[in-house]
Amino acid sequence: MSETPPDLVANTATQVFHDHRELLFSIVYNMLGSVADTEDVLQETWLSWASRSQAPNAEPIESPRAYLVRIAVNRALTHQAVLSRRREAYVGPWLPEPLVSPLTDTPAPDDAADAAVRAESVSMALLVVLETLTPLERAVFVLHEVFGYAHTEIAKILGRSPSAIRQLAHRAREHVHARRPRYEPDPQVRQQVTERFLAAALGGDLEALLEILAPEVTLWGDGGGKAAGGLRPLQGREKVARLLAALAPHSGAGLEIAYRRVNGAPSALLFAGDTPYAVLVLDLTPDGDQVCGIYAVANPDKLSHVD
Repeated sequence: MSETPPDLVANTATQVFHDHRELLFSIVYNMLGSVADTEDVLQETWLSWASRSQAPNAEPIESPRAYLVRIAVNRALTHQAVLSRRREAYVGPWLPEPLVSPLTDTPAPDDAADAAVRAESVSMALLVVLETLTPLERAVFVLHEVFGYAHTEIAKILGRSPSAIRQLAHRAREHVHARRPRYEPDPQVRQQVTERFLAAALGGDLEALLEILAPEVTLWGDGGGKAAGGLRPLQGREKVARLLAALAPHSGAGLEIAYRRVNGAPSALLFAGDTPYAVLVLDLTPDGDQVCGIYAVANPDKLSHVD
């Protein structure tokens, strides 16, 4: 039997990886919340995959998808330790790196096998809650709740018993649902509320802010010590409204607004000239009438891929 030419093997390996890249990116990003670190994990996954698939006399891989997911998930878990140390030294609240796409994005044709591939299926608000899980709990939650993997499949990926995975899944689900009720506001409502909020915030309209903010609203300002942002989250309607109204004359002047999808939700990008100034994502109360969470990412390192 003649051997497959090396260049054909390499091309096949590249194509297989390319075919699964979106899935891998989505899983790893939802585990890490960082685009740069996700890209690092994908590069490591590619090197491992290329080495394995191109090795002389290597046994065929029965399920490339399962193999790639297993490698990527475990590399992401390794990266979690590095990320945890980095966040301990981070100045102020840490928010996930936003994934920005056009508002007019149309979903790909429905494909049952890849319906959950889109990273935007996990909102900014949910990603913030996932930060409170252990790395293993987060991996299990992402794989099971977001991507629909069975507990037995996750057990193989993580090298744990199915019963251990079920326990992790139960703890993660209870933890998340206690902090994040399952609802998603209508996109049009979110867009309208975002526009009203920005008009009030950038215009320094205290009365309008007090009307649109929920009593328990929380403001997260992620500047990373390099841009505007508080040292800790600010809670309470009066405090948040007065801070935004006070900042308006300084931060609101000259900013341009562009509406985009951020992690799947209609949100706003603020620009100072051609330079991204901040990404603003709002979380709404279940009735959709008020803002209960404000996520403002201004750290320029997290906006480097935004245009």
